[in-house]
Amino acid sequence: MRKNKKIISNEKVLQVNNLQVSFRTYGGEVEAVRGVNFDLYRGETLAIVGESGCGKSVTSNAILGLIPQPAGIIKNGSILFKGKDLTKLSKAQLRKIQGVDVSLIFQDPMTALNPTLSIGEQLTEGLRTHKKIGKQEAKQKAIDMLELVGISNPEERLKQFPHQFSGGMRQRIVIAIALICDPELLIADEPTTALDVTIQAQILELFEEIQRKTQISIILITHDLGVVAKIADRIAVMYAGKLVEIGDKREIFYTPEHPYTKGLLNSVPRLDLVEEELQPIEGTPPDLFSPPKGCPFSARCDYAMEVCDHVYPITTKLSVAHGVDCWLQDSRAKVLQVQR
Repeated sequence: MRKNKKIISNEKVLQVNNLQVSFRTYGGEVEAVRGVNFDLYRGETLAIVGESGCGKSVTSNAILGLIPQPAGIIKNGSILFKGKDLTKLSKAQLRKIQGVDVSLIFQDPMTALNPTLSIGEQLTEGLRTHKKIGKQEAKQKAIDMLELVGISNPEERLKQFPHQFSGGMRQRIVIAIALICDPELLIADEPTTALDVTIQAQILELFEEIQRKTQISIILITHDLGVVAKIADRIAVMYAGKLVEIGDKREIFYTPEHPYTKGLLNSVPRLDLVEEELQPIEGTPPDLFSPPKGCPFSARCDYAMEVCDHVYPITTKLSVAHGVDCWLQDSRAKVLQVQR
């Protein structure tokens, strides 16, 4: 049976402009996100990839207004959802958007679900709170949603509790809860990390099916390039709080330009190169208590020049969708080609 073709429109659902997020700690200020820019279109899946601690989850939490306060603060930038700046909204105004227009799938379904409440109560809570619908209508919507995510015998399942489900089924329930209010934007934070490869594939197929049916926009937070290859339309590579490269999936996989992006791809095992050794990225990410003025990857880069240590490169556009922050692609660097 032929699947419906995925449609991506030209309508911008989300625009993130110069987003800067910091956390005040006993040791000083951590600059977790340092000037992030990207757009998201209706029906599109954008994957944000990078090492742990690079700022992926902080970016997604900032979009939803979930930065813990008073330690966390959005220092600069705007997050425009359908033209409305989410950074300017009050907590009460954000609550009307959270889980309704914008939903989040957390990484661990067992901690995301309340063990003391039945699945039915957790599914219908958002509907009755935000949509103001009756008990029976909410119950039918919950049954329909469990069927959509592939859980059999949904009416009986509503009465059960999280511990009565497998890990894969709990993840499906978390997805159902995120989708039950028909959001326009779904943020999935490492949604398949704790699942085996078979269940992982089922969850990714579920995302694709739901996106074809609803034209929902998805931001996928992950470090798994296999997941990215399966579902993403565009990929944003994040390092030390900055997006260092962004482009279509084929551009990132086949013509990566930033040394960090190349390092990520080279560190993935390949079945067609049996005797080939993995090439790890040597060194460690910079300390974001005192981030470098220049390129944050400079200390780990084999191609770094003197200018890389002192000045952050501007974004070089390689195509309509493909941009990279690297001095190697900057035309001004031709007169600065002095290896350290």
